[in-house]
Amino acid sequence: MARFVRKARAAPAAPTPLSPLGDSAAEERGPGALYHMFVLMEDLLDKLKLLDYESEVLEKHNMKALSRHYFASSPYMPSNPGEQFYTFSILAWWLINEAGRPFEQPQEYDDPNATVSRILAELRTLGGQVDFPPSKLKTGSGEHVCYVLDRLAEEALKKRGFTWKKPNYPTEEMEEESLVEDDAELTLSKVEEGMIVEWESPHVFLLQETDTSSKPDDILESNVDAAEWNLEVERVLPQLKVTVRSDNKDWRIHVDQMHQHKDGIESSLKEAKGLLDKLQEEINRTLEKVGSREKYINNQLEHLVQEYRSAQSKLSEAKEHYQQGSGGVTERTRILSEITEELEKVKQEMEEKGSRMSDGAPVVKIKQSLTKLKQEIVQMDIRIGVVEHTLLQAKLKEKSNMTRDMHATNIPEPAIGGY
Repeated sequence: MARFVRKARAAPAAPTPLSPLGDSAAEERGPGALYHMFVLMEDLLDKLKLLDYESEVLEKHNMKALSRHYFASSPYMPSNPGEQFYTFSILAWWLINEAGRPFEQPQEYDDPNATVSRILAELRTLGGQVDFPPSKLKTGSGEHVCYVLDRLAEEALKKRGFTWKKPNYPTEEMEEESLVEDDAELTLSKVEEGMIVEWESPHVFLLQETDTSSKPDDILESNVDAAEWNLEVERVLPQLKVTVRSDNKDWRIHVDQMHQHKDGIESSLKEAKGLLDKLQEEINRTLEKVGSREKYINNQLEHLVQEYRSAQSKLSEAKEHYQQGSGGVTERTRILSEITEELEKVKQEMEEKGSRMSDGAPVVKIKQSLTKLKQEIVQMDIRIGVVEHTLLQAKLKEKSNMTRDMHATNIPEPAIGGY
């Protein structure tokens, strides 16, 4: 049984240069050019895995793993232009640095036009061919995005010293098939070598194994009648026929089947070849008619094509100017939002101060405090008056006592002598 051998991956072919005309140029390259981006995206994913982008980019930037058709644009696939463009810019920054070129990491709120211009400038420096407008990269998906990342991945692999080698196909070792001999399959040569025929009686015909060591030196001569010998041979001949049962494992059956299949293939090939030749002739005639008609239409519509190309170039320029203007508007909108936030803060502070100033609670508290203070002052005045009155009485009493004492000590002399 043959072993299954997994084929090694061959070196990917160089990408086809992209045309600035977009889809129309892709149709001129052939009907399969529209699906070239899917093949290019798969090659890009293999190269990113060789560069270990999972640990170098995805884990550090908290990004999800890329699918096989992440950057391939199709109406049947979900897309997120903002996320895809950010992923494209991060991968381009990482690959440019891996290729040996210093490149500043793009941020999420940077101007897309400036980021794309910087990436294309580095790609031209590394020798990449850029013959398409930068607006093709701002969508974050498409053949041009796959082409740019693929070229940068090639340069990064070259910087690391990685080279594509030819696949080394191991030799298939065929296992020896065990040949099983059937008991009923006997060859005439084995019968002659291993058996001898002896005639022991006129009616007995036996087969015995020969012993090479006991062979007589002289040739044995039979003295049996030839007619009886022939009759005995005719009698035992049906019993001596060798029957071989068919076995599907026998190589002879396989060889016969191979010859049968070969004859069938050759007969079918003759019929199919005639039909394919006729079909090829019809296709060639149709292609010639289509080519001549296409040339005629191109000649008739050449001026319209030129006008369309000029209009398309003007449209691309207008779009670039619009993107530049939109970038300035975005910056001014951001500044306006900051000023608006500061104004709202100032308004809020003014409202708080005004509410504090118009609040009557502090005035009421002050009035209550003044009323209480006046009451306390009146009470203090009364206490002071009582104290002053008490002091005045004490002073008058003290004065009357002093006067009395004075009159008591100063007695007149005449009055004393009269007694």
